[in-house]
Amino acid sequence: MKFITEEDLRDVYRREPFTTYEMEPGTRITPGARQFLADRGIHIFDDVPFVKQHTVNAASALSGDVKQEEAQEEQVSWRTKKLYGKMKTMEALFLSTGAELLNRDASLSQSVINLGKQFRSIRTFDEGKSLAEIVCCRECQGMNPRTFYKDMGDCFDITEFHIELEKGREILALHQLRCRLREVISVVMEAYEGDENKIKLCEEMIGQVNRMINALSQMICSAVGGKECQRKS
Repeated sequence: MKFITEEDLRDVYRREPFTTYEMEPGTRITPGARQFLADRGIHIFDDVPFVKQHTVNAASALSGDVKQEEAQEEQVSWRTKKLYGKMKTMEALFLSTGAELLNRDASLSQSVINLGKQFRSIRTFDEGKSLAEIVCCRECQGMNPRTFYKDMGDCFDITEFHIELEKGREILALHQLRCRLREVISVVMEAYEGDENKIKLCEEMIGQVNRMINALSQMICSAVGGKECQRKS
């Protein structure tokens, strides 16, 4: 064990003043040397508690970073699972609505089931598969190919008046599908919020869901029986 004396430090300090002193392995300083450093405000890097404290702080900071990353991953995973569950629920709703309409309007039932198949392609698109061509809207006075993918709102409000019509139950079933699809859009936006790498994917999915919403609006118009577009001006 080598001891560093006050004289040793004075010689070093005389040649080149310093503000910190790092102990070399296998050395100790005498009380006089330590006082020499303390008088000049020179920090000594041999204090075991100091080293331990900074080591603990560094480990705590690293642990905090890891926990923060884990929390972010868990949040992303939670949002992704929520989106997947919402879309699977919508697929089931399309099927159940199609089954409900089967005995009342076979043609409308088939249209709803076909729409559900196209919706399924949006979910698989989110999983990395190619997006199938979605053909469900037709041009009318209130919609055209430039607006099919936009949020057009409802052509008109569904009220108690409409459920008293001949196809009131069909109208209500289609309206429920339309409302649930709008919920999907908010979940899609939540799932990809802040992910710059998936902005285009998010926009594409929202556009396709809007197209289905607009298609349901056209189905509702047909079920009401109006021959002219009833979209609110």
